[in-house]
Amino acid sequence: MPLQPYRRVLAVPGVPTAMLLFFLTRLPMTATGITLTLHVVSDLGRGYGQAGLVGTATMLGSALGAPLVGRMIDRHGLRPVTAVCGSTSAVFWLATPHLPYAALLATALPAGMLVLPASSIARQVLTALVPPESRRSAYSLDSVLLEASFMIGPSAGIALSTQVSSTLALSGIGVCFGLGTLALYWFDPPVRHEAEAVSAERPPMREWLTPRLVGALLVAAGALFCLIGTELATLAALRSTGEVGWTGVVIAVMCVASVIGGVVHGAVRRSLSQARLMLLLTVLVIPVGFATGLPWWLLALALVPTNLACAPTLASTAEEITGLAPPRVRGEAMGLLDSATRLGMAAGSPVVGFVIDHSGPGWGFAAAGVFGLGFALVAFALRRRTVHAPAAAAL
Repeated sequence: MPLQPYRRVLAVPGVPTAMLLFFLTRLPMTATGITLTLHVVSDLGRGYGQAGLVGTATMLGSALGAPLVGRMIDRHGLRPVTAVCGSTSAVFWLATPHLPYAALLATALPAGMLVLPASSIARQVLTALVPPESRRSAYSLDSVLLEASFMIGPSAGIALSTQVSSTLALSGIGVCFGLGTLALYWFDPPVRHEAEAVSAERPPMREWLTPRLVGALLVAAGALFCLIGTELATLAALRSTGEVGWTGVVIAVMCVASVIGGVVHGAVRRSLSQARLMLLLTVLVIPVGFATGLPWWLLALALVPTNLACAPTLASTAEEITGLAPPRVRGEAMGLLDSATRLGMAAGSPVVGFVIDHSGPGWGFAAAGVFGLGFALVAFALRRRTVHAPAAAAL
């Protein structure tokens, strides 16, 4: 497999530093969910449902706030937004271990609204630094690093919470947010390419939020619905066989498969389209249900094919939205992408969980794939509407 595309990306001035910076910035973000859950359950003595309420409030806040934060980046630049959002996140997570449950629940949503959208900023920076012909490789490399952060961050959060204390783990997250904010503020990478023509006036949303772009956002939501549902079904399947202790290993296998898929997607000269990748992601997870009840390593192998399409699907979605959104509103468009992924995650857990509770783990995999496929079909319908509309207008 040729690695020349990645060499060209990493040879662009500023790209290696930006990649490392955003990898480190996203590490504490990947640890927040599980660490907060352990803190609410263990230190505050609450149930998993109450812990889920705090997590949902944080996720809902970030879903609502991401487009607004992106719009502020479009209008005011990266540094002011980084200073406000990064400082807020650092203060919130440093204060979290010392807040009673009611205060924690009340502050979770506004704190989530002001969380620094590291993933959307990373895509904007890569778009600004990398020439168009190399952006697929850049987005793929970014997706690979995101998978790597998910392999490290939650494990570190669990280790600190269980071996030392959740107070130290949450405080560490706050410190990491603060250090990441300082580094991003000092580095101040560009969010628009110097050769891009940017209009002085912000175009109205109805002009750029086209059915095709909405379809791309639906694909992102469906992909995360499918992925979070798959993880939940995997956990349920392992619990049903008494092998829940192998959950971390199985999820690591899923992440490695995603990394391999992402590397191939960014290295080949021509890759599959966003629609085809989404189709593979959703359809290939449905038969995994037949592997429930088997040993953990067979379940892990059954999950490899669908996860090979994970990072490529996310990378192709970022590439699609970058090509559709005007440079003047790219931050807001990337914020909408963040919102779509978070809403997909928020919907995936309860829907697939309901199916598992009323049937079994095997049907959980089927539900993750079928509902994700439903998102893809709606996106396909919107794309066809975009194609046929100009033809109808010409008549």
